[in-house]
Amino acid sequence: MRLKSSIWVAAYLRRCQTEGVYGAVLRRGAEEAGAVFVRVARLNGTATLYAPAPQTEYEDSRPVERVFVPATPEPVPEPAIDERMAKEIRFDPDVWIVEIEDRAGRHFLDIARK
Repeated sequence: MRLKSSIWVAAYLRRCQTEGVYGAVLRRGAEEAGAVFVRVARLNGTATLYAPAPQTEYEDSRPVERVFVPATPEPVPEPAIDERMAKEIRFDPDVWIVEIEDRAGRHFLDIARK
């Protein structure tokens, strides 16, 4: 069984904190199963966005762990991320948006590998 989104986000922020990286919830989504997007701000006006991996990236049809894919191939201007997230919210108002601030772009996420 997969963790509730609210519990996963709290644990993820704690993980970042233990690494000395600041993180915060920008938008609180559905407690049970809202999709989580992670925005990694580089503190220079650019950011990278990580989105939930599509089901095809998982080994099982019902994944237990959360896996992410880069939604931007490299850091982009932060307003571009804002626009993308506005579209996601219109599509699914239950999404979570978590922001991490790290000049090196560390994110501490499990990333889907092709």
